[in-house]
Formats: sequence, C-alpha cells, structure tokens
Amino acid sequence: MTSEHRYRLRVASCIGTIIDVHKSISHLYGSLEFLTQFERLKEAINHMDMSRVCERDVTMVEQATNALLGEFRPIFETGDQSAVYERPKH
Repeated sequence: MTSEHRYRLRVASCIGTIIDVHKSISHLYGSLEFLTQFERLKEAINHMDMSRVCERDVTMVEQATNALLGEFRPIFETGDQSAVYERPKH
C-alpha cells in the first residue's frame, strides 16, 4: 500500500467519523448544512492529489478531528446519548 493510499484512508476515516458522530447527535443539534459539507468533503477526498500531502498534513487532520470529538465528549458522557457505533469498526 502506498503512502498516498494510506493518507487518503486516514483522512477519509476522520471525515467519516465526524459524519457518523454528527448523525448520531443530529436530533439534538441538527444542522443539515454541516453534515452536507462533510459529506461533500468526504467525496472530494477521492479526487485529491494525495502526492501533495505529507505525514504532517494528515497528522494535523487527525489532531483536529480528535479535538472536535473532544468537544462532543460531554454529550456522550451524560449517558443521554447512545453509542455512535454498536461495535468497533476496526
């Protein structure tokens, strides 16, 4: 597997996770525009020239994703929200 393919998978995974979390809480904070933008971004990843991406770029996307998920943590810690995934995806 090439580094370009690994980078694409890692970035797509981050975006997919954000989409899944948003779908899980959309009944609380629904924002169709937010979801639509991330779905477009996920599709755009397939057309990006990943040869121009480096490890540092992908790490920054992963860190930003983790920070965003950290902002959602209080919603899930209250116990009022169900799990995003019933079982681990990987």
